[in-house]
Amino acid sequence: MILYLDPFMGIAGDMAVSALVDAGADPAAINAALSRLGMEGLAFSFDKVHRQGLQATHGTVTWRGANTHRSLSHILGLITGAGLEPAISEAAAKVFARLARAEAKVHGCPVEDVHFHEVGAADAIADIVGACAAWASLGCPAVECGPMNLGSGFTVMEHGTFPVPPPAVAELVTGFPVFAFGPPTERTTPTGAALATTLARRFGPLPSGTVKAVGYGAGTKNTEGAPNVLRAILLVESPAEGLVGVVEAQVDDMSPELLAGAADVLRSQGALDVSLAPVQAKKGRPAWAVTVLCPAGAEPRFADMLMEHTSTIGARFSRWERRELKRAIITVETPRGPLRVKAVITPSGRRRLHPEWDDVKALSEKAGIPAQQLLEEIGPYLAK
Repeated sequence: MILYLDPFMGIAGDMAVSALVDAGADPAAINAALSRLGMEGLAFSFDKVHRQGLQATHGTVTWRGANTHRSLSHILGLITGAGLEPAISEAAAKVFARLARAEAKVHGCPVEDVHFHEVGAADAIADIVGACAAWASLGCPAVECGPMNLGSGFTVMEHGTFPVPPPAVAELVTGFPVFAFGPPTERTTPTGAALATTLARRFGPLPSGTVKAVGYGAGTKNTEGAPNVLRAILLVESPAEGLVGVVEAQVDDMSPELLAGAADVLRSQGALDVSLAPVQAKKGRPAWAVTVLCPAGAEPRFADMLMEHTSTIGARFSRWERRELKRAIITVETPRGPLRVKAVITPSGRRRLHPEWDDVKALSEKAGIPAQQLLEEIGPYLAK
């Protein structure tokens, strides 16, 4: 699953939280995370509003404490001491650390000496932790982002009036795609810029895939000429498509031991896969069909290797179209120990888990039980 942030009219922390709620994030999960920070009454409430005729969700932060300035160490202490899910606390801490580095560079001081002003207020803590909690409630999808609309004009801050983008935002978006559009106003805030540039793995156009949900998070202003919203799009990424090289040969006069050794050599040299299948060759001879998958363009090299390491005197090769499912290796904790698992995402967005055989074998030997019994025991942990 991919979460694509579309800041065509900018991005702010509260807009990010609201857009994710509008796309299906659980408001109760967000407020449960905020309640663990030890800040009395800190919570979001959400309402439906309209921005230039477009319905969107708007989040409002409330709490009952004093709105004081805070240091980075104080904020990180609140986050790490809250007992949040690791994904939430790690993401929120990274966002605040990035903010601190930007502020330190702007003010010319060490990171330890940074005391946040606007971004250290309670609502900004709620925005960042709330956005990370909303992301986690959606299943921690990979985040991608479009170019950020920074706006134009001037904005009033604690230190005075500054041009848009303000200094911290200009620092945060260095190296990222931006533009300015719409009536003059600040459109990307420090919290919004920090969230986008910390969480997004890629900036660019909408990736290909199947759209599952669309959400709109409203900013406080209702500017003329364009809706003041952040759009969030959840989509299942399309299977990867491309070309793969295929090299084939038949071998009828080579011992199985030597042929298996040749296959190992091909794999060690970068073959994507090597398979052996029994076939009936010319004159009725039993033989082995050797098929080598390799990167497109490498077919001649693997054909030469096949003829070098086997007894064949010829090899044919071609290039095939290929489609692949997205996959990743994750670690699942089980009562028998950690187990590496291949997580595969199907075109419909469903996740399949395939235990790595080497880990299954090692755990079963350590426990002194058959591998089949081990798989039956750990089955419930693979269903989570």
